[in-house]
Amino acid sequence: MPYPSKTDRQTILSAAVKDLARRGVRDLSLRNIATSLDLTPNAIYRYFADRSALEAALANEAARRLELALRKAANGCEPVTTIRQMASAYMKFAKDHRHLYEVMMSLHAPEHDAASLHSLWAFTVEQVQRMAGPDRAAAASVALWAFLHGAVTLEAGQVLGDRKPASGLEFGLDAWLMAVSAPAAGEAAFRKHQAASENIIDRE
Repeated sequence: MPYPSKTDRQTILSAAVKDLARRGVRDLSLRNIATSLDLTPNAIYRYFADRSALEAALANEAARRLELALRKAANGCEPVTTIRQMASAYMKFAKDHRHLYEVMMSLHAPEHDAASLHSLWAFTVEQVQRMAGPDRAAAASVALWAFLHGAVTLEAGQVLGDRKPASGLEFGLDAWLMAVSAPAAGEAAFRKHQAASENIIDRE
């Protein structure tokens, strides 16, 4: 077998992505990855102390790849088209890389590197801000992400089966675009929500 020095973190991570695609999250195993690389398990542990560390790295890798897909979709487009293209790219990524997406959306310990996740969020807010404005960009980004993730989850689980109209995604996205495209009404609703939240916090 090759010595541990003949491998590196990225090689292991790439093998883990392939293993994840074949086996899914539940059967992800450092030993299986070591075997696929013709390494001893100790060679893997030098770079990833345990499965939790590997999953966190995979989540970060998923975010990096998703951001690349979103950037490609958004490249050079005007704001409304950008959001539509990004939404389509998001759905496609989640469908084509189901297990990698699942790992990205899982809970991970805060001490693990999440640089790509932060970068993905920053890019999303940056694009949403072009329509929603700086004050509402973060809130509107959460709403957009929550909508897309919900759509992905319904699609993957086939929760509604044949009863789910294909136009549902477009309807929801149109509603979001309408909300962020109405600055005065949207700003008033945002301020009202902020005030209500502050009152709840004060009462607690």
